[in-house]
Amino acid sequence: MFLKVNRDEIIEGLQKSANIIPAKTGAAFLRTIWLQCENGSVNVMSTDSNMEFMGSYPAAIEGEGLAGVQGRAFYDLVKQLRSDQGELTIRTDEDSSNVLVEQKARKYKFPVNDPEWFQKFSTFPDSGTIFWSGDFLHEIIEKISFCISDEDSMEAIACLYLVPKEEMGIKKVEVCGLNGHQFAMFNFVNDDIFAMLPEEGVLIQKKYLAELKKWLTADEIELAISDKRLFFRTGDQRETFTLPLSYYQYPNYHNFLAKLGDDDVSTLEVNRLELVDALSRVALFNTDSNRCAYFKFDGNEVLVSAQGQETGTAQESIDATFSGDMQRIAFPTRNLIDILNHFNSETVKFTLTGTEAPCGLTGVDDRDYQVIVMPMMIQEETYYTEENA
Repeated sequence: MFLKVNRDEIIEGLQKSANIIPAKTGAAFLRTIWLQCENGSVNVMSTDSNMEFMGSYPAAIEGEGLAGVQGRAFYDLVKQLRSDQGELTIRTDEDSSNVLVEQKARKYKFPVNDPEWFQKFSTFPDSGTIFWSGDFLHEIIEKISFCISDEDSMEAIACLYLVPKEEMGIKKVEVCGLNGHQFAMFNFVNDDIFAMLPEEGVLIQKKYLAELKKWLTADEIELAISDKRLFFRTGDQRETFTLPLSYYQYPNYHNFLAKLGDDDVSTLEVNRLELVDALSRVALFNTDSNRCAYFKFDGNEVLVSAQGQETGTAQESIDATFSGDMQRIAFPTRNLIDILNHFNSETVKFTLTGTEAPCGLTGVDDRDYQVIVMPMMIQEETYYTEENA
């Protein structure tokens, strides 16, 4: 293997490759970045045994071949080298036991990992692919992922769920996230995505979403699905990112969504940013054992309060439009702030189905987006426990 390349041509690929491999723990072959010279390009590849990244970048190839190096160390070195100091020469030595990196008088040596560790990477499907906005996919992940459980042991509710739905002749895709006490759903219309998805939908574990977001740009991406994997590729076909699909049974979330349409619900409409500001202040009075905000409904205003034995009490009044019979409800303060910050609408609407039942949040300017949050159980005016959905 022998190539000459400008540092700036490969640094982004090395960073993306290094992102998905363990830093210090795990098997050595999983900490490897593979460099492959072929067809006038250098391929940069890595995997954590689940996610796979491969990027192809222009280089002057003087000898083809494959070599694996300790990924983080190799990336950290190239990151610290400057492109204005000349191109990099990267080559294996005579017995292919080391990778040598040179830039003018600078010389570095990395031991080559056993080539038998290299396993063939997944091949991007030849047919059935579609193009999609990377920026839009990033937005969807951002709106949903905060509601997904962080615990892998929770199986389906540790996953992002995409499922095709047809209602009254309208074909749409529902994207959902659930963690037991919060639920988020975003709908969009895209005939190509609708046709690509299997009827039962697909599940993507949350632990893969962070790296997918890092990889995505605002540019168009190519998307494909196989029986076991989801494939993403840049429009210029230069970079490919793949991840495994999960096959759990997703909970029937339509049961609690249906409660929002009951005749006896109460509704609250309030300025979103005013409520966020008020909640941020009353949150200062929350404690580990008392972490909720009370909502008390009083005519054309809502009283928002919090209290703690050690911190004291806080109460603020916000103009609001309320209808219904409910008098009081409590929500986890920080969770509610997080939810409200994922909306864009000036005014948000709360649909309250009960003091211990699902509450829906929607906004006029977020017509395809809704979030469900479970209220806190009020116990003896002071102590609260969280109800699971």
